[in-house]
Parts: sequence; structure tokens; C-alpha cells
Amino acid sequence: MTQRVGKIGFLINPIAGMGGAVGLKGTDGLAGQALARGAKPQAPERAMACLHLLSREADGLLFLAASGEMGGRALSECDLHYQVVYDVPQDSSSQDTKAACHAFLEKGVDLILFCGGDGTARDVAGSVGKLPILGIPAGVKMHSGVFAISPQAAAQLALGFMRGELKARETEIVDVDEELYRAGELQTRLYAVACTPYQPVLVQERKRIYVSGNEEEFKDQIALFASEFMRDGSAYILGAGTTTARIAELLQVEKTLLGVDVVQNGKLIQKDASEKDLLALLDREKSVKIIVSPIGAQGFILGRGSQQISAAVLRNVGEENLIIVSTPHKLAELRQLLVDTGDELMDKILAKKRLVVTGYRIAQRKETVAASALHDI
Repeated sequence: MTQRVGKIGFLINPIAGMGGAVGLKGTDGLAGQALARGAKPQAPERAMACLHLLSREADGLLFLAASGEMGGRALSECDLHYQVVYDVPQDSSSQDTKAACHAFLEKGVDLILFCGGDGTARDVAGSVGKLPILGIPAGVKMHSGVFAISPQAAAQLALGFMRGELKARETEIVDVDEELYRAGELQTRLYAVACTPYQPVLVQERKRIYVSGNEEEFKDQIALFASEFMRDGSAYILGAGTTTARIAELLQVEKTLLGVDVVQNGKLIQKDASEKDLLALLDREKSVKIIVSPIGAQGFILGRGSQQISAAVLRNVGEENLIIVSTPHKLAELRQLLVDTGDELMDKILAKKRLVVTGYRIAQRKETVAASALHDI
């Protein structure tokens, strides 16, 4: 097939994802606080992972970009053909994202490729109408359906779309109220419908929350089983979610529903922990284990929503001490479990058939896949 010439609008939200590892559950309005807690920018590195793959087969593509940290610098470092069409002031904001998108529209781009989270997706989608957009995942929370499952998958999707090999489909842009989210209440809102390049497996589904009598019964069974094996004296890192929250409820400890906590011998020893807190815990405790549950419809067990459980934490805990719990209904709707820690080596170590606790002393096997490996550029 002859490769056609096309134009991609490209931008990065430089602060996206910074609040995750330090336990802020988001970065909107809190970039300064995240930096004060020792957060490091995540989005530029995630964007570069995508661009390096694109640079291998980018003949005929022209990238139109915002300047500096919002896109131009990364494109230059990857030696891609680009033009800056919007100059970013020193302190960028969401208004610059919107202004850059308007500039892309005026220049007639075929696709906007952005790196950020749900907040960035909202700004982009609200500025471009039905023009196809595609997200390189870099936020703390990513509930919208415009994100590739990994930076590498974003490169494959962008190339496939620009070559005319993939079509775009409509999907939903949703975001959460971050103030309520930090207070432990998950309240999502539909903001827009957007078009995004689509190929099964490579694009994440919008997050779903399952509520039914059977679901609650299975959560109770999982919690009962966990309360038994958690008597071994180990410190247990509990990831976010309602299933892990049910474990804490049975143990009569207060769980941060949308955060990470640590329980040992039936007592809460660390509430709403950051990556730094977990690494300090690992220096003190001889035996540490992790309990996580997949995100409904998406299948991510690591790399979305609980970035505090980082590759460094996983490396110290050991992949053999990772425990996955899920209700059978949620698990049945997932092709595979996904990991996207930002560390390809750690993702490969985690990728294998894994036991998932689905009830009282009941487990099923499910394939765990490194999201970065699902591409073939």
C-alpha cells in the first residue's frame, strides 16, 4: 500500500501524571504541590517512547507542534519532521492546549496526537469537534476511550490511521471531579464524544463500575479469603478499588478507596501512601505483598490509578508477591490483564499466566500482558 502524506498535530501536557506516584490522585491545580513532594515529570518520557517508534516509519508525515516542552523539543530529539505552529509561554496551562489545537485545525491536520490524561483529553476534544484524536496515556486517571493502552500502541495506531489502514470510531471523553476523587468519592461525568483511531486490544475501553448483588457477594468471599492469608505477618499494600476496600472493611480498617494503604496483622500502618512511603516501608519490613484488582472493562492491574505502586516498588517486593483479586463477572469481560508501569523490563517480568482470586479459596488463571508489547511496528 502506498503511504500517503499527512499531518499530525502533536502536543504534550508536561505536568500530566505527576501527582500519581506522590499520592495526589491527580495533578490539576497541584503541580507545585506535586513537585514539592518530589514528583518527576512523566509525560515527556511517555511521549518519547511513542515518538521513537514513529520515527522508524515516519516518511511522508509532517508533525505540527506546540513549542518547547509542549511538543517541539521531543519531536526535535526524535529527529522527526515538524513545524512549530504555536509558541507556548513559560508557564503553560490548559488554555495553551486549546490554543494549540485551534492552530492545528487551521493548518488542516488529519489527527491530533496528545500526551496526557483525562483533563488533557477534555481540552483537546472540546477544541476540535469531530477531528480524530488519540491519547498517549500519561495521566493519573484515564477513564476516557481515546487512549491507547501504551505509548507503543499509540504509535501503531497513529501510523495505521495515517496510512489509511485503520478507521476512527466514536468514543466518550469522561473525567472525574478531582476534589471529590481526593476525598475518596468517584464521580465521573461525560464531557464529549470524540473520534479516535481504533484497533481492538490497542485502544482502552472506557472504565466501567459493576454494581449488582452477585458482585457484592463475591467481594465478600474474596475479602474473607484475604483476611485468612493476611494473617502471616506480612505488610500488605492494598491498591485502589472497591474490591480491595471490601477486604479492609472486613478487617475493620479504614481504606482510602481511591488510594493505596498498607495493612499488617489486621492494623492500618500506612494510610494513603505515596511511592516514597512504600519504598521506605520496604526498607523496614522483611515481608511485603501487594493486592490489586483490575479496572473494569480496561483490565489494567498496574499503571492506572495506583501509580504509587511503581516499578521500583514492584522490583523490591518481587513479582511473586503480587496478588490479584477480581469478581468473576469483571474477569470474564476482560481479554487479558494489562500492566503499564512505564518500565518495559518490569512489564515483561509481570507478563505471564497469573492466578486471580475470584472467591473464597477460589482462583482462575488469566494472561497478564505488558501493554508496551502489543505492537508490531
